[in-house]
Amino acid sequence: MLRFYYHWRFPPPLAAARMLSSPPPTPHSQPSISSGVSNSISTTKNTKPNLLPTQSQPKTLSSSPLKSTVACSSSGPIRQNMTTVSQCFSTNPEAVESDKSSLLVVSFYKFADFPDHADLRKPLKDLCEELCVSGGIILAPEGINGSICGSRESVERVLAFIQSDVRLNGLRQVETPVSPEQEAIHHGHSSSSPLAAGEDAPFRWDHVRVKLKKEIVTLGMPSVSPIERVGTYVSPEEWNELISDPETVVIDVRNTYETRIGKFKGAVDPCTTAFRHFPSWVEDQFALKQEGNETQAKVEKNEDKAEKPKALPRIAMYCTGGIRCEKASSFLLSQGFEEVYHLKGGILKYLEQVPKTDSLWEGECFVFDKRVSVEHGLAQGTHKLCYGCKQPISDEDMEAPEYESGVSCPYCFSEKSEEEKERARARQSQFEEWGVIGGPDKGRRPAAKPDSPRKSSAKLGSSI
Repeated sequence: MLRFYYHWRFPPPLAAARMLSSPPPTPHSQPSISSGVSNSISTTKNTKPNLLPTQSQPKTLSSSPLKSTVACSSSGPIRQNMTTVSQCFSTNPEAVESDKSSLLVVSFYKFADFPDHADLRKPLKDLCEELCVSGGIILAPEGINGSICGSRESVERVLAFIQSDVRLNGLRQVETPVSPEQEAIHHGHSSSSPLAAGEDAPFRWDHVRVKLKKEIVTLGMPSVSPIERVGTYVSPEEWNELISDPETVVIDVRNTYETRIGKFKGAVDPCTTAFRHFPSWVEDQFALKQEGNETQAKVEKNEDKAEKPKALPRIAMYCTGGIRCEKASSFLLSQGFEEVYHLKGGILKYLEQVPKTDSLWEGECFVFDKRVSVEHGLAQGTHKLCYGCKQPISDEDMEAPEYESGVSCPYCFSEKSEEEKERARARQSQFEEWGVIGGPDKGRRPAAKPDSPRKSSAKLGSSI
């Protein structure tokens, strides 16, 4: 998933007190979020005609249709006159419990030709704030990518609004319910969470961020376009058979801090620290060379035989939710690979649908929210997050001498200077004393005294 880190300024009691009270939104019918995925995009009667160039359809692994694995909600009109919601979380315990039980996280993306993406930013952010939907969304000329949390009704309304643009219709979605116990951790209300009120806590409970970027997932190669072609999607049910074939090279497209805590049995780890390093790894790993405008495999010289091009292997790749594999598979196809497959819905769909007894997954899957990691059935994992470097750490890591709460862990201790560690200690001290970084007045504008120098200087400046 995506990496969104936000500033949490107020402790829960203070934040709740600052909210205005208003009635909840009036429920209305919207397309429901399915746990499955359809290869075809469903539409409503009022769907606009598709103005985009026809996207090449992905191949299937077998002659039988692949089972659905990623939800594609149908588009639907968003009501223009929506009830304003100011009070996201009620101070009434019964009401809070009711809200918690219906929360869910939805990760979604869609590659599309979207040059006017900036026009969507303000209305989308306003709608999320009105419906109290938190999280982060990226808009770029190549499409949309996001992960949001809220009540089911609110999340469905946001997704319906996004898909009212025909170019974004058919979002690929992975849905994760949030239990009442997980809700406190997810939104930073509990001191038991490593990021409990941290200034960089992801999915800040009262905030959504909509960013404009050049890419929805950064590969750094504008010529690679999943809109034009991607690899073959493979359902979780068929994945085991594919990666068990000795002729298949299984590649984990994620970064080292993710692969360290879990991966598929026998998978190759590129050991990259950023997705944009993946193309270089492929070129080195498979001995690719550039000839003119085409990329070919280097030939193996043999004294007794004529030079023959080295055959490129069958590739099966996977990532957290599927978005990185869309670009990675498109890149491999552009480099001359002919058989490129990727796990539809990513690791999350696999862990959700494949029983643990039949699973080839080993370890836990890192996720970009306060759950930190998940296991089979998307159950809460055991890893925590190092506040110093945002990497997952185990209980054993927390026993290491390099670990210092809120400062460092075995993976970042040697990379931090003493000055950086001292700043981290001061920040952690503020959090431990006040429950919020920066002290109890963080985010407040201090009241100026009538005869304060600041006010006098301001008057002087305005008179000049």
